[in-house]
Amino acid sequence: MTESRYRDIADVLEREIADLPPGTRLDSEHALMKRFGVGRSAARSAVQELERRLRVRRIQGSGTFVSERIDYVISRDRRPSWHRTVREAGGVPRTVVLDHRVAPLEPDCASLLEVPVGTPAHRLVRSSYIDDMIAAFSFEWITHDAIPDLSVGMRVEESLDEVLRQMGHVHSVRSWCRTASDIPPADVQARLELTTAVPVWVVESVNRDIDSGVALTYSKSWMRGDSVRVVMEIGEPAARFSVTPNETKEVVPQ
Repeated sequence: MTESRYRDIADVLEREIADLPPGTRLDSEHALMKRFGVGRSAARSAVQELERRLRVRRIQGSGTFVSERIDYVISRDRRPSWHRTVREAGGVPRTVVLDHRVAPLEPDCASLLEVPVGTPAHRLVRSSYIDDMIAAFSFEWITHDAIPDLSVGMRVEESLDEVLRQMGHVHSVRSWCRTASDIPPADVQARLELTTAVPVWVVESVNRDIDSGVALTYSKSWMRGDSVRVVMEIGEPAARFSVTPNETKEVVPQ
């Protein structure tokens, strides 16, 4: 196999799947071998190349499927809602609660939520999907005082942001966020259905009530890189500023 042969095959496949809907199954390695007249090594390398390009995802025991990334925009001007953000990007969101319990806050979480250590809080563990494909896994802590009956709301509404608005009568905004790219722990890899240890987006956030300023939630999420491209929007658009080597000044619109 020449160095470029599998890349040529990957280029052909990438053009062919460009207009296919997410979740479409790719031909098997055996079918690719017959079609392109190559050995298993070339066929497998071509699929792995598409995976590196974030155009497909492999699911153990199921096959290889077309993936499509959405822009997951994080901004103070946007509601901190998985469902709303995914819908605005053109995807179909879904979340599944894997565990929900009320537990005392550990020091790190208590500090972020600005309450005493041991304060009762809801602890949610959820998997999140885009177009029925696993995209994220998260831990979330919600102050118990903000919404004591959270479990009731989550049984009828998947969006935590909507439950807080409708039952807690609070409007949350993102007040702090830290984003990084990292290899997830083994248990998170399994939850995200990753076949290999690859970097994912790690997003931590604290959300507050827009009126009172009280901290409401702290979350830590791991997001698949072949499902989302995390986009941070901070401050004013660059077009409002003119920068010279010696000074920075605001441009006044005419």
